Amino acid sequence: MIFSPQLFLEIHQEHEPRNQTTVSGFLLLGLTDDPALQPLLFSLFLSMYLVTILGNLLIILAVSSDPHLHTPMYFFLSNLSLADICISTTTVPQMLVNIQRQSKTISYAGCLSQVCFVVVFVGLENFLLAAMAYDRYVAICHPLRYTAIMNLRLCVLMTLSSLCISTVDALLHTLMVLRLSFCTDLEIPHFFCELAQMIKLSCSDTFIDNILIYIAAVIFGGVPLSGIIFSYTHIASSVLRMPSSGGKYKAFSTCGSHLSVVSLFYGTAFGVYISSEVTVSPRKTAVASVMYSVVPQMLNPFIYSLRNRDMKEALRKLISRTSSFLLCFI
Repeated sequence: MIFSPQLFLEIHQEHEPRNQTTVSGFLLLGLTDDPALQPLLFSLFLSMYLVTILGNLLIILAVSSDPHLHTPMYFFLSNLSLADICISTTTVPQMLVNIQRQSKTISYAGCLSQVCFVVVFVGLENFLLAAMAYDRYVAICHPLRYTAIMNLRLCVLMTLSSLCISTVDALLHTLMVLRLSFCTDLEIPHFFCELAQMIKLSCSDTFIDNILIYIAAVIFGGVPLSGIIFSYTHIASSVLRMPSSGGKYKAFSTCGSHLSVVSLFYGTAFGVYISSEVTVSPRKTAVASVMYSVVPQMLNPFIYSLRNRDMKEALRKLISRTSSFLLCFI
């Protein structure tokens, strides 16, 4: 058999490793391969997504419509609700579409975009929780200077700075992924494109990427968490020095909702990290990841509405006004 130069070139191109310029998409393996469970998963995640969107929208509308809630704490809370909506919208709809059309594919650009937006909004939520802890610290430890310190300008500056830092972090990770080459195994054992899982698929040297993930986790995760611990250490110290038990209860009650959200956010994140280290099953890690990418965003509105008297009153007024408005058209 005679090999022509053209045939040799075609064979060489077929065996050449596929890189980011030729990869058309990835396969999101999801939580299970069992076809019988797909309708159940679709119904479950659709319900959780709708509850997440409705609950967080109610929080945003209640805060914006009630003048009594135009305070720094509720300003950060409304931004936290917006971040929760964005996180869920980045991950869940793609999963629902894949289940509905019985397809596991996601384009390379779509996967990269998902990675970027997840890092942005998870990072933003991380910084917002730290900002809310600082707000409670100033309110309890420096009550006379609260209005002077926590002014609108500082609140907006803290929120925009959090968004900018998270965006820079996400773009840095995305640019690092863009330089990677991907070979034949393009299956992501997850229901959305996660940064660590995407890096594992690369056939390039990922040492720098992995180091960058750890550095970013320490800086952009450890610093806000340290700020939260610092704030609540001083809050606890100040509250314990209060003479009246009523004052202690009131001070702790203002922090209860935030502490619950912080515990849920970091508890599920650490739980996923530990499960990924001790288990060899990627599917189990994917199931555990639901606990930090879907569940906290759904439960946060309930935590703040059920544990906060002002929020319950604002929601009651909002629902009452909405019902009266709708009755006018009936």
